[in-house]
Amino acid sequence: MTTPRTEHLVLPGVLTAEQAAATVRGLLAVQREDGAIPWFRGHHLDPWDHTEAAMALDAAGEHEAAERAYLWLARHQNEDGSWYAAYADGAHDEVTDRSRESNFVAYAAVGVWHHYLSTGDDTFLDRMWPVVHAAVEFVLRLQQPGGQIGWKREDDGTAVNDALLTGSSSIHHALRCALAVAEQLEEPQPGWELAAGALRHAIRLHPERFLDKNRYSMDWYYPVLAGAMEGAEARARIASRWDEFVVPGLGVRCVVPNAWVTGGESCELALALWAAGESDRALEILQSVQHLRDEESGLYWTGLVFDDGAIWPRELTSWTAGSLLLAVAALGGHEATCAVFGGDRLPRGLDPDCCDPAPEPA
Repeated sequence: MTTPRTEHLVLPGVLTAEQAAATVRGLLAVQREDGAIPWFRGHHLDPWDHTEAAMALDAAGEHEAAERAYLWLARHQNEDGSWYAAYADGAHDEVTDRSRESNFVAYAAVGVWHHYLSTGDDTFLDRMWPVVHAAVEFVLRLQQPGGQIGWKREDDGTAVNDALLTGSSSIHHALRCALAVAEQLEEPQPGWELAAGALRHAIRLHPERFLDKNRYSMDWYYPVLAGAMEGAEARARIASRWDEFVVPGLGVRCVVPNAWVTGGESCELALALWAAGESDRALEILQSVQHLRDEESGLYWTGLVFDDGAIWPRELTSWTAGSLLLAVAALGGHEATCAVFGGDRLPRGLDPDCCDPAPEPA
């Protein structure tokens, strides 16, 4: 019998109650006592995937574990509001990549808002507001005149102004969540509203402002997943390259033309499909990647090279399990996850002009 905390994680052909519980246990086993969630034990941690895994724990009702993950971020935030791109999984959290990637830094806002919606914990939101504020300010110092966000800042402080469509789309989502936090705390941030609108405009209408990563599936679906494209526009974007990236029965290619499907990209596409109103296709995608499940641990292999049937790399990653749990939670109606990824309850920011299409009729 399902328990109330995980009944929304049961999905036909994807997770039974027992499998959902096993996946949550597997994710908890990866988390360290101090709250850090590395890719897997003995590997490394990056702030984005750490946050995604924490969100999955909240979706599973493991709120204390999720809070410990966010407090780890609070303790490790740099004075400029950033986090480093990678930390070793060890007692001293040795920094293994001292660059500071803008989308990694911004994503904390998504997790903080998701945790608040999951728990209603006002004390937590007050505690994390300075963390979110500093992170967003760091990111917006990398925004370019065209609205796009520079990729990262090097350890010596040099700004890398080239922008990535996937990263900027993720930041768009994070800005909307940060604005939701600000509204809840009655801390108006008009500059963030302008920045979100300018970024959305660039994502939707100016692909030339981003580096060409057209071969990567994330650049295809991320504007939809991040809420920069909605409704008919979102569905048209997904349809435009479906046959290039989706391998029926196996999942989504990470990059074309490579014969490699990956669990994380597949589950994120499912979440984007759900956000675009295509839940049936989202379910099909989630069902198609169950060949990556490791029943012993409840976790998921990163990917499969399907022309020779080889699991590669041989890694059971926390973020793959996290992305699956979040997609299942959305389809299962988990309120906080639906609110964060559905987008209709998030502030939109201010559009720089009138180029947005009229909303679809109800």
